[in-house]
Amino acid sequence: MQYFALLISKEQDRTPDDAAAAMAAFESFHAKAGSAIKAGDALTPTATGVQITGGPDAPTVTDGPFAEAAEVACGYYVFEAENLDEALALARDVPVATFGAVEVWPMAGGTIPTQPLEGTNWIALLLEPPDRPVQPGSPHWEAMVVEHQKFAAAIGGGHIRAGAGLYPPSTATTVRVRDGELLITDGPYVEGAEVANGFYVLSASDRDEAVKVASMIPASTVQLRQLAGVSGL
Repeated sequence: MQYFALLISKEQDRTPDDAAAAMAAFESFHAKAGSAIKAGDALTPTATGVQITGGPDAPTVTDGPFAEAAEVACGYYVFEAENLDEALALARDVPVATFGAVEVWPMAGGTIPTQPLEGTNWIALLLEPPDRPVQPGSPHWEAMVVEHQKFAAAIGGGHIRAGAGLYPPSTATTVRVRDGELLITDGPYVEGAEVANGFYVLSASDRDEAVKVASMIPASTVQLRQLAGVSGL
Protein backbone atom coordinates (compact mmCIF):
# COMPACT_ATOMS: atom_id res chain seq x y z
CA MET A 1 0.00 0.00 0.00
CA GLN A 2 1.13 3.55 -0.62
CA TYR A 3 1.22 6.28 2.02
CA PHE A 4 1.54 10.05 1.62
CA ALA A 5 3.89 11.64 4.16
CA LEU A 6 3.70 15.42 4.59
CA LEU A 7 6.72 16.96 6.31
CA ILE A 8 5.96 19.93 8.58
CA SER A 9 8.34 22.34 10.33
CA LYS A 10 9.01 26.00 11.06
CA GLU A 11 10.57 27.95 8.23
CA GLN A 12 14.03 29.18 9.10
CA ASP A 13 17.11 30.60 7.45
CA ARG A 14 19.98 28.12 7.36
CA THR A 15 23.70 28.69 7.18
CA PRO A 16 25.57 26.82 4.43
CA ASP A 17 26.85 24.41 7.09
CA ASP A 18 23.31 23.78 8.38
CA ALA A 19 22.06 23.20 4.84
CA ALA A 20 24.88 20.75 4.13
CA ALA A 21 24.17 18.85 7.35
CA ALA A 22 20.46 18.66 6.49
CA MET A 23 21.23 17.37 3.01
CA ALA A 24 23.55 14.71 4.45
CA ALA A 25 20.83 13.62 6.89
CA PHE A 26 18.31 13.20 4.07
CA GLU A 27 20.82 11.36 1.90
CA SER A 28 21.35 8.94 4.80
CA PHE A 29 17.59 8.48 5.15
CA HIS A 30 17.22 7.80 1.42
CA ALA A 31 19.99 5.20 1.56
CA LYS A 32 18.27 3.46 4.50
CA ALA A 33 14.72 3.61 3.11
CA GLY A 34 15.77 2.57 -0.38
CA SER A 35 13.03 1.48 -2.76
CA ALA A 36 10.31 2.18 -0.16
CA ILE A 37 10.52 5.83 -1.28
CA LYS A 38 8.46 6.10 -4.45
CA ALA A 39 8.39 9.90 -4.77
CA GLY A 40 9.19 13.01 -2.80
CA ASP A 41 10.93 16.37 -2.65
CA ALA A 42 11.50 19.42 -0.51
CA LEU A 43 9.27 22.46 -1.02
CA THR A 44 10.46 25.98 -1.62
CA PRO A 45 9.50 28.60 1.05
CA THR A 46 5.86 29.59 1.45
CA ALA A 47 6.71 33.07 0.17
CA THR A 48 6.88 31.54 -3.31
CA GLY A 49 3.59 29.67 -2.94
CA VAL A 50 -0.06 30.59 -3.30
CA GLN A 51 -3.36 29.63 -1.72
CA ILE A 52 -6.37 29.32 -3.99
CA THR A 53 -9.89 29.40 -2.54
CA GLY A 54 -13.37 29.58 -4.00
CA GLY A 55 -13.16 26.60 -6.31
CA PRO A 56 -12.79 26.55 -10.10
CA ASP A 57 -15.84 28.76 -10.70
CA ALA A 58 -14.61 31.73 -8.68
CA PRO A 59 -10.97 31.20 -7.64
CA THR A 60 -9.30 33.71 -5.36
CA VAL A 61 -5.50 33.59 -5.36
CA THR A 62 -3.56 34.72 -2.28
CA ASP A 63 0.20 34.94 -2.40
CA GLY A 64 2.32 33.40 0.33
CA PRO A 65 3.75 33.43 2.90
CA PHE A 66 0.91 32.07 5.00
CA ALA A 67 1.35 34.07 8.20
CA GLU A 68 -1.36 32.25 10.14
CA ALA A 69 0.70 29.06 10.22
CA ALA A 70 3.67 28.86 12.59
CA GLU A 71 4.70 25.56 11.04
CA VAL A 72 4.14 24.72 7.41
CA ALA A 73 4.65 21.93 4.90
CA CYS A 74 8.31 21.73 3.91
CA GLY A 75 8.38 18.51 1.89
CA TYR A 76 6.61 15.27 1.06
CA TYR A 77 7.21 11.60 0.36
CA VAL A 78 5.21 8.72 -1.08
CA PHE A 79 6.12 5.49 0.71
CA GLU A 80 5.42 1.92 -0.35
CA ALA A 81 4.75 -0.13 2.80
CA GLU A 82 3.05 -3.37 3.74
CA ASN A 83 1.01 -1.67 6.47
CA LEU A 84 0.73 1.45 8.59
CA ASP A 85 3.32 0.28 11.12
CA GLU A 86 5.89 -0.06 8.37
CA ALA A 87 4.99 3.38 7.01
CA LEU A 88 5.34 4.91 10.48
CA ALA A 89 8.76 3.29 10.88
CA LEU A 90 9.83 5.02 7.66
CA ALA A 91 8.37 8.33 8.86
CA ARG A 92 10.28 8.05 12.13
CA ASP A 93 13.57 8.11 10.24
CA VAL A 94 12.72 11.25 8.24
CA PRO A 95 15.08 13.95 9.65
CA VAL A 96 12.23 16.47 9.99
CA ALA A 97 10.57 14.23 12.61
CA THR A 98 13.22 15.23 15.17
CA PHE A 99 12.29 18.93 15.14
CA GLY A 100 8.95 19.09 13.31
CA ALA A 101 6.44 16.41 12.41
CA VAL A 102 5.50 13.97 9.66
CA GLU A 103 1.84 13.38 8.82
CA VAL A 104 1.20 9.95 7.33
CA TRP A 105 -1.95 9.37 5.27
CA PRO A 106 -3.10 6.21 3.44
CA MET A 107 -3.47 6.97 -0.26
CA ALA A 108 -6.62 6.05 -2.14
CA GLY A 109 -5.31 4.95 -5.50
CA GLY A 110 -3.70 7.53 -7.75
CA THR A 111 -0.45 7.63 -9.69
CA ILE A 112 3.17 8.52 -8.96
CA PRO A 113 5.98 9.42 -11.39
CA THR A 114 7.78 6.45 -12.90
CA GLN A 115 10.72 8.63 -14.00
CA PRO A 116 12.57 11.45 -12.18
CA LEU A 117 10.79 14.78 -12.54
CA GLU A 118 12.32 17.31 -14.90
CA GLY A 119 11.71 21.02 -15.32
CA THR A 120 9.62 23.11 -12.94
CA ASN A 121 7.14 21.19 -10.82
CA TRP A 122 4.66 22.02 -8.09
CA ILE A 123 2.66 20.16 -5.48
CA ALA A 124 -0.97 21.14 -5.10
CA LEU A 125 -2.31 20.16 -1.67
CA LEU A 126 -6.10 19.82 -1.78
CA LEU A 127 -7.46 21.07 1.55
CA GLU A 128 -10.89 20.66 3.09
CA PRO A 129 -12.40 21.43 6.53
CA PRO A 130 -11.85 18.47 8.88
CA ASP A 131 -15.58 18.19 9.59
CA ARG A 132 -16.27 17.28 5.94
CA PRO A 133 -14.49 13.94 5.51
CA VAL A 134 -15.16 11.97 2.37
CA GLN A 135 -14.76 8.20 2.51
CA PRO A 136 -13.26 6.52 -0.57
CA GLY A 137 -15.89 4.45 -2.35
CA SER A 138 -18.81 6.53 -1.05
CA PRO A 139 -21.21 8.20 -3.51
CA HIS A 140 -19.70 11.61 -2.64
CA TRP A 141 -16.23 10.27 -3.33
CA GLU A 142 -17.28 8.80 -6.67
CA ALA A 143 -18.85 12.14 -7.62
CA MET A 144 -15.57 13.87 -6.76
CA VAL A 145 -13.67 11.37 -8.93
CA VAL A 146 -15.81 12.38 -11.88
CA GLU A 147 -15.00 16.06 -11.27
CA HIS A 148 -11.27 15.31 -11.12
CA GLN A 149 -11.51 13.31 -14.34
CA LYS A 150 -13.09 16.38 -15.97
CA PHE A 151 -10.25 18.53 -14.62
CA ALA A 152 -7.62 16.16 -16.05
CA ALA A 153 -9.35 16.15 -19.43
CA ALA A 154 -9.63 19.95 -19.47
CA ILE A 155 -5.94 20.64 -18.86
CA GLY A 156 -4.57 17.91 -21.11
CA GLY A 157 -2.00 15.23 -20.36
CA GLY A 158 1.17 17.27 -19.99
CA HIS A 159 0.58 18.96 -16.63
CA ILE A 160 -0.32 16.16 -14.19
CA ARG A 161 2.74 14.19 -13.15
CA ALA A 162 1.18 12.48 -10.13
CA GLY A 163 -1.84 12.62 -7.90
CA ALA A 164 -3.99 10.74 -5.43
CA GLY A 165 -6.84 11.07 -3.02
CA LEU A 166 -6.23 10.55 0.69
CA TYR A 167 -8.32 8.74 3.27
CA PRO A 168 -10.19 10.90 5.87
CA PRO A 169 -8.40 12.69 8.76
CA SER A 170 -9.36 9.90 11.16
CA THR A 171 -6.88 7.66 9.32
CA ALA A 172 -3.96 10.11 9.50
CA THR A 173 -1.11 9.62 11.97
CA THR A 174 1.39 12.25 13.09
CA VAL A 175 4.94 11.17 13.89
CA ARG A 176 7.44 13.12 16.01
CA VAL A 177 10.76 12.12 17.57
CA ARG A 178 11.95 14.02 20.64
CA ASP A 179 15.14 13.15 22.47
CA GLY A 180 15.14 9.82 20.68
CA GLU A 181 11.61 8.95 21.80
CA LEU A 182 8.95 8.17 19.20
CA LEU A 183 5.71 10.12 19.70
CA ILE A 184 2.70 9.00 17.67
CA THR A 185 -0.58 10.92 17.59
CA ASP A 186 -3.76 9.95 15.77
CA GLY A 187 -4.99 12.56 13.33
CA PRO A 188 -3.33 15.46 11.49
CA TYR A 189 -0.63 17.62 13.08
CA VAL A 190 -2.73 20.78 13.52
CA GLU A 191 -6.07 19.89 15.09
CA GLY A 192 -9.04 21.77 13.65
CA ALA A 193 -7.16 23.21 10.68
CA GLU A 194 -7.95 22.47 7.07
CA VAL A 195 -6.52 19.10 6.16
CA ALA A 196 -5.34 17.48 2.96
CA ASN A 197 -7.74 15.15 1.19
CA GLY A 198 -5.60 14.75 -1.90
CA PHE A 199 -2.70 16.11 -3.90
CA TYR A 200 -1.39 16.62 -7.40
CA VAL A 201 2.16 17.04 -8.66
CA LEU A 202 1.91 19.48 -11.55
CA SER A 203 4.40 20.39 -14.25
CA ALA A 204 4.29 23.99 -15.46
CA SER A 205 6.59 26.30 -17.37
CA ASP A 206 6.34 29.04 -14.74
CA ARG A 207 4.43 30.17 -11.65
CA ASP A 208 1.63 31.84 -13.64
CA GLU A 209 0.92 28.66 -15.56
CA ALA A 210 1.01 26.58 -12.36
CA VAL A 211 -1.52 28.92 -10.72
CA LYS A 212 -3.77 28.79 -13.80
CA VAL A 213 -3.79 24.98 -13.75
CA ALA A 214 -4.22 24.70 -9.96
CA SER A 215 -7.14 27.17 -10.06
CA MET A 216 -9.07 24.60 -12.08
CA ILE A 217 -8.77 21.85 -9.47
CA PRO A 218 -12.15 20.94 -7.91
CA ALA A 219 -11.30 21.61 -4.24
CA SER A 220 -12.34 24.11 -1.57
CA THR A 221 -8.75 25.24 -1.05
CA VAL A 222 -5.56 24.46 -2.94
CA GLN A 223 -2.16 25.27 -1.51
CA LEU A 224 0.34 25.41 -4.35
CA ARG A 225 4.03 25.02 -3.53
CA GLN A 226 6.99 24.70 -5.87
CA LEU A 227 9.16 21.61 -5.57
CA ALA A 228 12.79 22.36 -4.78
CA GLY A 229 14.05 19.65 -7.13
CA VAL A 230 16.70 18.38 -4.71
CA SER A 231 15.62 14.77 -4.17
CA GLY A 232 16.37 13.31 -7.59
CA LEU A 233 13.06 11.43 -7.48
